Amino acid sequence: MQANTKAVSIFNLTVVVAALGYFVDIYDLLLFGIIRIPSLKDMGLSAEQITTDGEAILSWQMTGLMIGGILWGVLGDKKGRSSVLFGSILIYSLGNIANGFVQTVEQYKWIRLLTGIGLAGELGAGITLVAELLPKNKRGIGTSIVAGFGILGAVVAFFIKEHFHWRTCYFIGGGLGLVLLLLRVSVLESGMFQHMKEKKVSRGNILMLVNNWDRFKRYLQSILIGVPTWLVIGILITFSKEFAKHFGIVGDVDPGKAIMYAYVGLAVGDVGIGFVSQWLKSRKKALYIFYGMTALCMVLYFMLLWNSTPAMMYLLCSLLGFAGGFWAIFVTIGAEQFGTNLRATAATTIPNMVRGTVPFVIALFQFLRELPGMDYIQGAIYTCVIIMVICSLAVLTSKETFHKDLNYEEE
Repeated sequence: MQANTKAVSIFNLTVVVAALGYFVDIYDLLLFGIIRIPSLKDMGLSAEQITTDGEAILSWQMTGLMIGGILWGVLGDKKGRSSVLFGSILIYSLGNIANGFVQTVEQYKWIRLLTGIGLAGELGAGITLVAELLPKNKRGIGTSIVAGFGILGAVVAFFIKEHFHWRTCYFIGGGLGLVLLLLRVSVLESGMFQHMKEKKVSRGNILMLVNNWDRFKRYLQSILIGVPTWLVIGILITFSKEFAKHFGIVGDVDPGKAIMYAYVGLAVGDVGIGFVSQWLKSRKKALYIFYGMTALCMVLYFMLLWNSTPAMMYLLCSLLGFAGGFWAIFVTIGAEQFGTNLRATAATTIPNMVRGTVPFVIALFQFLRELPGMDYIQGAIYTCVIIMVICSLAVLTSKETFHKDLNYEEE
């Protein structure tokens, strides 16, 4: 089995389609953050409601990702990595089309929840397929290419938003998903999965992630490693307009543009960390470097933006995005930590559990900023410190997976 994978090119059909799939996934995932203000303003909400209801809608979407992560992850190990993607893509494509017709905040919440459930299947199954197809000396670069190209979906979403009505932006996202559905027909199933199907082993049993301490610890560590990326995207960048107001920035900050700049940086960082990891022959050493850059960029964010300019905000968003490029290695580690009979479940639920932490991070941020003597900026600072300390401990205590052979099953 392994011998056949050594000649596999990094730029094979599975990698290309996985990259395109993640591109559409990111377009749809970040679209609400990009068109939050124009869509809610068009529905007659006040500035305060745009913030509070925007936080609520984002939380519903991320909750959908947690639910979908479990659903598609389990089905990916039971039915196959490739075949289960059809249901996922169909749901989020139809969800985005339905989003173009919403008239109330309640409708918006429920449809973003449904869309989130659909979106949850794309990344984990794609990364699992790529990780199982490529030899261990190439899979880090392969998954970085998938993540780096896919991230550009957010950039395209911003430019689409600049030229089309927000409802049309959702229709375009749904159309892209349906086109992707046709491309998925050409992708073959993982050889490791086909081989594993012939064995009498438990497949996709999510209880296996929690009924053994060693597996549960690996699972929890894998989730925590990725949380800082969505702390940055879900708080500092998505609500950059609100931060600009509290920083006293002169001029209008467009959160859609902030997301676009952040994801340009993230795309570069995602590809870059793959080569750094390859050069160091280590996932953890690459994580240490990018975690350090993330912490530094957070410090600069809270130090340099006082009475600054929109241009400075966009610059720091791009730097935060680049530092958050450890997302590519994070999803790779999630796939590498578990055996073939549990890999899709783990690799699909882990990034979606991270995305699903956004409502909890928002709740922590809201709690801290409402404490006596606290304000909006101080609440954000304490939120960042708490999250970074917890997640850094997860990196320090996690296992190195760079040289790990993936052709095995969990017992």
